[in-house]
Amino acid sequence: MEFLMPFRPNSVPLTPINFLERAATAYSDCPALVYNNNDDNKNNNATTYTWDQTHQRCVQAASSIKSLGIKQGDVVSVLAPNVPAMYELQFSVPMAGAVVNNINTRLDPRTLSVLLRHSESKLVFVDHHLHPILVRALSLFPPGTPHPIIVVIKDTDDVNINGSNSVASYKQLVDGGNPGFEWIRPKSEWDALALNYTSGTTNNPKGVALSHRGYYILAVDTLLEWSVPKQPVYLWTLPMFHANGWSLTWGMAAVGATNICLRKFDAPIVYEAIQHNRVTHMCGAPVVLNMLANLPNAKPLTKPVHILTAGAPPPASVLFRTESLGFVVSHGYGLTETGGLVVNSAWKSKWDHLPAKERARLKARQGVGSLGMTEVDILDPKTGQPVRRDGSTLGEVVLKGGSVMLGYLKDPEGTSKSMTRTGWFRTGDVGVIHHDGYLEIKDRLKDIIISGGENISSVEVEAVLYTHPAVNEAAVVARPDEFWGETPCAFLSLKMKGENEVTKKEIIEYCRERMAHYMVPKTVVFEEELPKTSTGKVQKFLLREMAKAMGPIKVVSYTTNATTNNVITQMQ
Repeated sequence: MEFLMPFRPNSVPLTPINFLERAATAYSDCPALVYNNNDDNKNNNATTYTWDQTHQRCVQAASSIKSLGIKQGDVVSVLAPNVPAMYELQFSVPMAGAVVNNINTRLDPRTLSVLLRHSESKLVFVDHHLHPILVRALSLFPPGTPHPIIVVIKDTDDVNINGSNSVASYKQLVDGGNPGFEWIRPKSEWDALALNYTSGTTNNPKGVALSHRGYYILAVDTLLEWSVPKQPVYLWTLPMFHANGWSLTWGMAAVGATNICLRKFDAPIVYEAIQHNRVTHMCGAPVVLNMLANLPNAKPLTKPVHILTAGAPPPASVLFRTESLGFVVSHGYGLTETGGLVVNSAWKSKWDHLPAKERARLKARQGVGSLGMTEVDILDPKTGQPVRRDGSTLGEVVLKGGSVMLGYLKDPEGTSKSMTRTGWFRTGDVGVIHHDGYLEIKDRLKDIIISGGENISSVEVEAVLYTHPAVNEAAVVARPDEFWGETPCAFLSLKMKGENEVTKKEIIEYCRERMAHYMVPKTVVFEEELPKTSTGKVQKFLLREMAKAMGPIKVVSYTTNATTNNVITQMQ
């Protein structure tokens, strides 16, 4: 046995990029990407690519990326909605040997500028609608800082970009690429495949590096856990910039799926796309479930559609309404640091016969570790020992498994603190384990607010509020929201009262000018003084109770634009 060892044939680095090569053979003439294919498409500009065409386009794009001087390990950023180019770049960027960095399209220019500088991005692919935001972000670079190359993604050739300093359009790069290019395989499966940022952090960006190996394991793991069959029809309602679409940008190639791309969506567009394209699967934050459940006069689906959700647990009423329309909802848990969902609410057939309320309660639990996770547990933060499986004893969620990140970019201390010192990856989330071993998230150690699938740091919002000249004290907690799941609620004490007293509307507008709009408090409460402990610390648990007692923000009407992910709400 001592002569049995790794050789080149049995130690080829794992990478999900291989899924595309297989799809180009196994599903060569089957549709891979479909865009603008709906009944309202009056411009006749529908796009469909087969898997063979998609593979060839990615090879040619990779060739052009390489020709721009991009070296192995360089970061290439993508700022785009769920259009075909966004999907293709998940393959073509790593095929050029680079690390793909998908950027949240909802970020403000200042935050975008910080992330581009932190990642040292060498090349940015930007959608033509988002080009002005990128230009403003680059204008904030300190003098002498190198600027990345810009390539603009256009829907049609007649789109004009005023004042663009781009070298070419995405179409030109694809068309001009070498069809015989030998794509660059990773030297090691531990090489970084993707760089994703945890939130719109400005002072201390947390860039999460994930490996080829990790995403290979996660993609296969997700397909198994979700029981995805061969050749599903997948609707892209989950932004691809969310952890590379929870690994499903690559996973859908593994099963030869038809990817239905949407630049923007609202509930009617989703229902129309489902019907027109015979959609079988989709993903999204609980806000997507809300959107579907609250559409007036929605008719039940003719065939079931499987929907995978994660984030704040969807309310039982939303789950019941969504499933009554014909959606089969699965719930899971993951982080940017795991690349996607690594805990899943594994459903048991015997639960099908339980009352609707009890089914919703069970489905809202995050569940058990996926097959790709070696261990999942909840530890007492003081003793480091596993908590009792009683559904009430709180502890920190910890993980071990193949898809856990390589580490935080340029932050060895943060990486060490989160992983190497304990032998676990510490999530910073608080939860319980029930008698049956199923995990349920209860809170966040760092008061993270999960709004529409976005993680919002209360500390960051408070930092902006404290810059307002009228604010004396500020504390931000989550308030339930029927549409977003939860949104920031700011409790403030003011320095002055009287004629010049600031209004709640002015506070909100002040924040909108200084942070990404999804981070802006939707509720502002003025207090004489914020509750504190004897040592002067604000008692946030009391504020959370007050916010909860207000009841959820009720939504009367809404529309979603997936390019910027803005939602217009009318609240009661």
